[in-house]
Amino acid sequence: MDYRQYRRARRLVRECCNYDNGQYMALDEGDGCVCVQSISHSLLCRWFRAAVLPLDHQLETALYHRPESRRCSECGALFLPGSNRAKYCRECAVRMKRKHAAERKRKQRRPCHALAYSC
Repeated sequence: MDYRQYRRARRLVRECCNYDNGQYMALDEGDGCVCVQSISHSLLCRWFRAAVLPLDHQLETALYHRPESRRCSECGALFLPGSNRAKYCRECAVRMKRKHAAERKRKQRRPCHALAYSC
């Protein structure tokens, strides 16, 4: 995990239900236990990997699916493609689908020059 990924993971740690002001509640037996995920440069906490990391799709893809991942043609974010033809991430795919459909319909509605009449 590089430094940028580490910083993003540290921000995500605060979303964990076991995290409370730097303490890890699941291991806390009254004397306080530091959350290992907040101080480590690797993914140690199983709960973090299963429940919290999927909240950030781009970070999860970068850490787990590096060989299969692709860059979005629109925004440049890493994403895990669903097929070999995918070229956009989830967010951009919806936007680009609407854009291409509008362009296709615009082209379809344009009058054909062979059928156009003159007044």
